[in-house]
Amino acid sequence: MIRRSARRRDESFGRHAPLTSANENARVAATTVAPHVEQHTKSRWSVFLAYGLLAAATQALFVNYAPVTQDAARHFGVSIGAIGLLSQVFPLIYVLLAIPAGIALDRFLRPGLVVGAVLTASGAFLRLVADDFTWAFIGQVVAAVGQPFILNAIPGLAVGYLAEKHRATGIAAASSATFAGMVLGYLLGAFLPGESHIRTLTLITALIAMDAGLCLVGALRFPPQTSRESASVTSGLRAFRAAFGNRHVRRLCAVVAIPMGAFIALATFVQPLLAPAGVSESTAGLILALTMIAGVVGCAVVPIWADRHGREVQVMGVAIVFTAGACLHLALVPSTPMAFLTLLGTGFVLLPALPIVLSLSERHAPEAESTAAGLIWMAGNLGGVLLTTAVGLFVVRPEIAFGVLSAATLLALPALQWFRKLEHQDPMT
Repeated sequence: MIRRSARRRDESFGRHAPLTSANENARVAATTVAPHVEQHTKSRWSVFLAYGLLAAATQALFVNYAPVTQDAARHFGVSIGAIGLLSQVFPLIYVLLAIPAGIALDRFLRPGLVVGAVLTASGAFLRLVADDFTWAFIGQVVAAVGQPFILNAIPGLAVGYLAEKHRATGIAAASSATFAGMVLGYLLGAFLPGESHIRTLTLITALIAMDAGLCLVGALRFPPQTSRESASVTSGLRAFRAAFGNRHVRRLCAVVAIPMGAFIALATFVQPLLAPAGVSESTAGLILALTMIAGVVGCAVVPIWADRHGREVQVMGVAIVFTAGACLHLALVPSTPMAFLTLLGTGFVLLPALPIVLSLSERHAPEAESTAAGLIWMAGNLGGVLLTTAVGLFVVRPEIAFGVLSAATLLALPALQWFRKLEHQDPMT
């Protein structure tokens, strides 16, 4: 009995253990660590597929009435500006809820996503209660409240459900899904034009939101991996302090605000800005749809290449310069061919900057990745609100509006250089 107690003590402290005990320890370690490693390296792509469907559905709701603005205004008997509010509530509410949603997701990832899915589907169907502007606006507001709980979850899902080597790919794929949802919204409007199809468009997007939400709820039956590097994951205000207190995250917010804001402004006003150059409303809608498709392709390729070669900062620099040049060309030589060339190129190089920034934020703030993503998204949407307002002041002077966007976009270069210096000084703080 004394010998057994001594052997247990020696095994506990690793001192003078006999060879058989060492073999036993190795065997126990193999049975406990190996499954842990296997679980840690296993990627559940089914969860990301279901998430991509819901992310796409939220963005289809976001732009639901954008490609049929005039038809929707006639259908609901309101002004074009009022129809614009049906889209503008999404970035406005995002700015308000980005941080609370991120904090909630860092603490309760799966319940937070379920809340987002329920709000999205509920808002989509509330628009069908009555065929009028009031219920359309109420439904859009409810769906917009659900959006931060969905989009902020991208880095947290990557940590919880993907092996480390797959995370950059997963974040890129999830970001592509958000832009694919915009493509879906624009294409639905293009295929169902006319005042008589407004309720049909509303019904179709509601069904898409419901089906996508059910798919994600079903996929979330798999729990996140228990060893999310997040053995130290923080919650509540500590998550906010961890994310906002991280210098890399703060500088990434400064980097993403202007380019993302510029793209939101372009997507909002490209049709009236190009109209004086003879670009019709249908052609402008086609240009926007193709721009989003180019962005989806870019998100599927560019961030993965940048991650493998360590060229994230250089890729974002190219995207900023190209976007500023594209706006300058549209200010000086506006035309249909120029719009196709510059905007498709902008979609391909600029939209991938978002998954790159989200991947960098997850890398530098693993203890609060969803809150960090909330800060990133909030900065981008805030930039969108500010630049959209600025461009709206010059919408009747397209050359000035495009010039303002070109100059504003270039302001992101000093912020990018600021982040690059920090990367060289302290790469993993």
